[in-house]
Amino acid sequence: MSAGVFLLVLFAAFLHAFWNAVVKGAGDKAVMLGFIALGHVIPGIVLVIISGGVSAAAIPYIIASTVIHWGYYILLNTAYRVGDLSVVYPIARGLSPILIALGAQFWVGEVLPVTAWVGIFAVSVGIMILATQRQAVAMPLVGYMAAIGVAIAIASYSIVDGVGVRLSGSPVAYIGWLFTAEALVALFVFGTRWQRVRAVPRRTFMLGLFGGIVSGTAYGLVLIAKMYAPLGIVSALRETSVIFAALIGVLWFQEGPKAARIAAAIVVGCGIVVIAGSKGS
Repeated sequence: MSAGVFLLVLFAAFLHAFWNAVVKGAGDKAVMLGFIALGHVIPGIVLVIISGGVSAAAIPYIIASTVIHWGYYILLNTAYRVGDLSVVYPIARGLSPILIALGAQFWVGEVLPVTAWVGIFAVSVGIMILATQRQAVAMPLVGYMAAIGVAIAIASYSIVDGVGVRLSGSPVAYIGWLFTAEALVALFVFGTRWQRVRAVPRRTFMLGLFGGIVSGTAYGLVLIAKMYAPLGIVSALRETSVIFAALIGVLWFQEGPKAARIAAAIVVGCGIVVIAGSKGS
């Protein structure tokens, strides 16, 4: 992997952690997620105009991914409403590669190498560190369940999009239509919470749109990186966002204890690197 691609993926990882911090810091997280979904639509329309349509075979996957993302936003809203960024984010991002690996082994018969299970163990240890902290233990059970649900949603749409983009005939067009379809999520949020949307300050609205564009940009950068580097390595490096999230959580939101949360996030990140790196180059 070239230094340029390496830095590109690291930047995408930071952007992903940043937009999650935007949601965590919002007063009305549901409305903020609606603004972020609307922010996805902007680059989505641009990509659709540039690249055109997708094959008919990919349409069911776009629909399925949109529905899964809907559930993802609901769960993310719940998790950040009751839990800390530096606890929720590592659990959600740390569990998703494990779920993908187990799903692949169950459904496709993919046998994982020993190094992959070492990575899974490292991720589990990192999550255990988070789960045994006093502040984490104090988080309501619904927070843990929502964070785990987010991980399941991430694994689900990752698998769905992984198949759909291969059938699309144009990866850029697939992403464009996927982002454009999130207009339905934004319309639902705004339609069911219109009075709350109207009460949101203009600055918050602009921050939400910015967060959505940042989120879409992060996904696009990862997609570009996968054109020039092995998928497993890019995916592993992408999940170092858990480290950025821990740093943002303890430095921006003053979540603590600082040392334990940063250490746990690094362990989770290293485990993810080992898992994805074992799958290949």
